[in-house]
Amino acid sequence: MQRITLRSATFVVLEGLLIVGAAIVALYVRMGEDAGPLMADGGVWKLVLIAAVTQACLYYADLYNQRLVTDRREFFIRVLQAVGGAAVVLAGLYFWFPSLIIGRGVFLVAAVLIVLIVPGWRIAFQWLSGYVGPRERLLLVGASPAAIVLARELDERRHDLGVEIVGFVDVGGDTAAIAEAGQAVLGTIEDIPSIVRARGVDRVVVSLADARGKLPMEKLLEMKLDGVTFDHLPSVYEEYTGKIAVENLRPSWLIFSAGFRRSRTIAALKRTMDVWIAASGLVIGAPLLLLVAVLVRLTSPGPILYHQRRVGLRGHIFFVHKFRSMRQDAEATTGAVWASPTGDSRVTPIGRFMRKTRIDELPQLWNILKGEMSFVGPRPERPEFVTDLTRVIPYYGQRHIVRPGLTGWAQVCYTYGASTEDALQKLQYDLYYIKNLSVWLDFYIMFETIKTVVLRKGA
Repeated sequence: MQRITLRSATFVVLEGLLIVGAAIVALYVRMGEDAGPLMADGGVWKLVLIAAVTQACLYYADLYNQRLVTDRREFFIRVLQAVGGAAVVLAGLYFWFPSLIIGRGVFLVAAVLIVLIVPGWRIAFQWLSGYVGPRERLLLVGASPAAIVLARELDERRHDLGVEIVGFVDVGGDTAAIAEAGQAVLGTIEDIPSIVRARGVDRVVVSLADARGKLPMEKLLEMKLDGVTFDHLPSVYEEYTGKIAVENLRPSWLIFSAGFRRSRTIAALKRTMDVWIAASGLVIGAPLLLLVAVLVRLTSPGPILYHQRRVGLRGHIFFVHKFRSMRQDAEATTGAVWASPTGDSRVTPIGRFMRKTRIDELPQLWNILKGEMSFVGPRPERPEFVTDLTRVIPYYGQRHIVRPGLTGWAQVCYTYGASTEDALQKLQYDLYYIKNLSVWLDFYIMFETIKTVVLRKGA
């Protein structure tokens, strides 16, 4: 997850200003003395449009996820692709709305400047981020699996999040796992006050599963009054990772934490949005649906659609509809099995393409229209798997308190699931979605889903 922080927001805004600046330079290079009057006549907003489209294309090229693009050659190629995509989008806008054109050839000059400026700006910002240092320093108390995962994820994103793990406090946990995470044990619970003073700790993150009954409450109260912030591990884990740590969770946290509220207003807005999207998608996408149906029929024997039992709202069983992407007898001898992320021999050639582009999911617009699914929500799972997963994964049944979705927070954050471990990871994202359910989060997930489809990630 790309958590929005002051640092990341500043990065995006400053980059946008640089792109606008490149467009202004391009305008003066291309138009000469006519640039001033053009700027005065609404030209600024036309330049902002260039920057907005360019940044949108940079986003869809995954160039705002700095963990994914570390190779400089790949980064430069993606910048070129993003600028090329911006050229196509702007060409379409200029064709339909000629009044948006600020000057012939301006974007071409701006594109050259952007390709030169963006890599240099990224290098400069990375250096500056390292020079400024972290905004918040955390001390972790307890070495539960969730604490180790949190330490690893925060260490990977320490520059863009502006956070640093100073170390762990030992409460009899797995010190070997702490070392593998690249962290050090700084002392015991009794040493917390001195560690906080010596290391400049801003927040002490406590794993209650490890430290319950062992904390020196009087000393910790004194530190809190001195300005040190204490927090539960599940809350910090959720804040920085966009998921809820099931292994470290207690029912009391679910009950007393903010969120997990069922708002009738939000439910009504979601249902209205679902009906509108599903109806529009079925009407506008009818030619595509017909084409895919013909291709499925011509490329492999068997029915065009695949109907499969899934678990929906409150455990209700319904049939989900998909274009058939596997051969007809895919599970004739094995029964229900997890799909393989790569090299699944059961998948047809056209089915592999449909899965990458998510076209096989389009018939589920009918499920949405009927009210069995929502556009955004946890993906519905097969009853055979739900029975097993509910038995081995705590709180798995909680994902059924909302309608399942065509896409979801887990799908855009964790793109493939083919095992019990994957199901656990996706549940943590699903619980985050349910806890923070809102129309704005739904819109963000839709936006991310488009990027997932464009980049053809997952299956």
